[in-house]
Amino acid sequence: MVKVRDEQPLHYDGSVNLDMWLENLKHRTEIGDLALLRKACAMSAIAEEDAIAANDIWAVGTSSYRTGLEMADILVELRLDEESLVAAIIYRAVREEKLSLESVQQEFGHAIADLVQGVLKMAAISGIQFMAERPVLGQAQDQLEQARKMLVSLVDDVRVALIKLAERTCAIRAIAHSDAEKRQRLAREVFDIYAPLAHRLGIGHLKWELEDLSFRYIEPEAYKRIADLLDERRVDRERNIEEIITLLEAKMAEMGIEGTLYGRAKHIYSIWVKMKKKGLRFSQIYDVRAVRILVPEINDCYRALGVVHSLWHNIPHEFDDYIATPKENGYRSLHTAVIGLEGKIVEVQIRTLDMDEDAELGVCSHWQYKTGNGESEQASTSYEQKINWLRQIIMWQEDLGDSLGLAKDLLDEIHHDRIYVFTPEGHVIDMIPAATPLDFAYRVHTEVGHSCRGAKVNGQLVSLNSSLQTGDRIEVLTADESVPRREWLLHHLGYLKTSRAKAKVQNWFRQRDRAKNISEGESVLASEFRHLGIEQVNYAEIAELIEMTSADDLFVAVGAGELDTSRVIEVAQKLVNTNDHNTQLNLSLTEPAQETVDSSHAVVAGVGNMSTKMAECCNPVAGDLIVGMIDQENLVYIHQQDCLGVLLNDEPANLIEVFWELEKHHTFPVDIVIRAYDRAGLLFDITAVLGNERINMKSVNTQLHPLENTVDLMLTVDISSFDSLLKLLEKIEHIPNVVEAKRRVSQIE
Repeated sequence: MVKVRDEQPLHYDGSVNLDMWLENLKHRTEIGDLALLRKACAMSAIAEEDAIAANDIWAVGTSSYRTGLEMADILVELRLDEESLVAAIIYRAVREEKLSLESVQQEFGHAIADLVQGVLKMAAISGIQFMAERPVLGQAQDQLEQARKMLVSLVDDVRVALIKLAERTCAIRAIAHSDAEKRQRLAREVFDIYAPLAHRLGIGHLKWELEDLSFRYIEPEAYKRIADLLDERRVDRERNIEEIITLLEAKMAEMGIEGTLYGRAKHIYSIWVKMKKKGLRFSQIYDVRAVRILVPEINDCYRALGVVHSLWHNIPHEFDDYIATPKENGYRSLHTAVIGLEGKIVEVQIRTLDMDEDAELGVCSHWQYKTGNGESEQASTSYEQKINWLRQIIMWQEDLGDSLGLAKDLLDEIHHDRIYVFTPEGHVIDMIPAATPLDFAYRVHTEVGHSCRGAKVNGQLVSLNSSLQTGDRIEVLTADESVPRREWLLHHLGYLKTSRAKAKVQNWFRQRDRAKNISEGESVLASEFRHLGIEQVNYAEIAELIEMTSADDLFVAVGAGELDTSRVIEVAQKLVNTNDHNTQLNLSLTEPAQETVDSSHAVVAGVGNMSTKMAECCNPVAGDLIVGMIDQENLVYIHQQDCLGVLLNDEPANLIEVFWELEKHHTFPVDIVIRAYDRAGLLFDITAVLGNERINMKSVNTQLHPLENTVDLMLTVDISSFDSLLKLLEKIEHIPNVVEAKRRVSQIE
């Protein structure tokens, strides 16, 4: 049955009696000092008063302050800690932009602010269109499953999911007087996402309440019909259950079995599901009448079962032993259906007190308060196990078996190897990490990918080779010309990261005629070798090493996108020198210009071997956000970005960008020749590209040709690999007025 909404104690003027509410809370929680909770309540109340004064109301008839208190009431039942209660109290105020996340962090610290931010991330689920029965974007995979996996990627702390569950419970309790469209939308969201989440977390009473409330708004006629049927029999049913309990208590006492017995209300949604699934009439539902027996030990469960079966005949095929074989969410109990008093069928559930706690509270039943009083190692371990358990069971796929036995690599695959992004319409699409907008375009439809010429991420124009993140909303910009570009297949440019998208582009080029592919392939290779300063290349020898019959076959493979140019360059390198790994072709990436040593080494962006020293005032370590500060002797001191010395610095010119070099590698000096039409800002644009690619420029020389209005620039830069060199040259050639950019190789010229 639907739970009656809890009401806070009120003053005569209708305002919340906070003192009485806190006093009631104190009797229901293990938190000793409620000062922090009082502070959170005051902050939320003031924020709401200010919003009302400014006529900045989220919705008529709603109160972020009272919703926060109601959420805290729910979480107290789940035995959550003080940080969770504080986050719950102020969450709606932050969500409705009455409070800033920065002010929360300032007043309550990082831990509570992180909880609020985590719940805010989960709010993106509300924008999803839940259309489980309909394929989306030509994909058969269920959108609901995508949404659930998206939750996995967003949730790092079990408390975040629990706070969100409490918030959605409050939301659906409060929509009785909203318009029909809003009730349907919210009910569908709760039913599809949050009721299954509560089930997988093992929180039985929330799961049943969310299902019943959702069912009430999704199928109002069916809900009312079953509710009426239950009401017609309520008095007789309650009398019958009382008589059964009296008889069972007497028999169990006679057998020396201690236990607590009470009647259990049957939830309307579960009745409807059983009637619909099995084609039964209401009178055929065996567990409308239900009795629950709680005993101290497991062996008492089976002794109590013997008592029940000795009193009444059990119904065949209506016995389930979830103690021997628990459900995937950890639920344990004995279920049996018998023909009880007056020939009425009754379901009996038998479990221990611990099992009942697990069934009602799930993961929360193992919550441990961090009181610092020397908790047992076993309790602490249990807590950590339950936290890790969430990451496994939150996937809530029925076919995965026992959640406690899920392999860790399965969890890692879901969490680390997928991202979840939105279409403009709100559909969820799963992709690999670092996938690009162009990958997304091909995921939507092949023709959309072919005609893609730009993309917006969260409303901002981005490059087609930028990386996407979970939660991004992507809009693909297309042109009338449905022709993919050959540069999309170049690995070093990073336009395509998924094999699916690459295959579609390759297939498009493969279907073109051979002559055109030969021409295109030869042109691409000539351009790449030109960039590297090579004018004469023996393509026949390269084709032979790649096990192709002729140079034309080599050109066709490159032209059709089946062979990456980096592979051709790699093979060409072997023709020159197979022994010296520092010599690539006769382009002579000769001796390393510099060597970066280890993860604790800070490097000044765009500068060679400039002396650095760790500042003693903040002692930054690898991984910290850092900035460099230059002293009078041109020594760069490395500070944390939030260091007081940096914040008080009144000369911004003394600050310089630095970064952690995370791995050992070599760089090589390379001369680059750039020919361009002269214009103002040309050198600035070139150096900007170098800065974005984190490439150090050692020198630059320019030669003007006034009559032709052209300029030749020769740069010496530190390059770590061929891929980075080719990527740099491609980017430079895309700068306006640049005619060509290539490597200068003195040995050849």
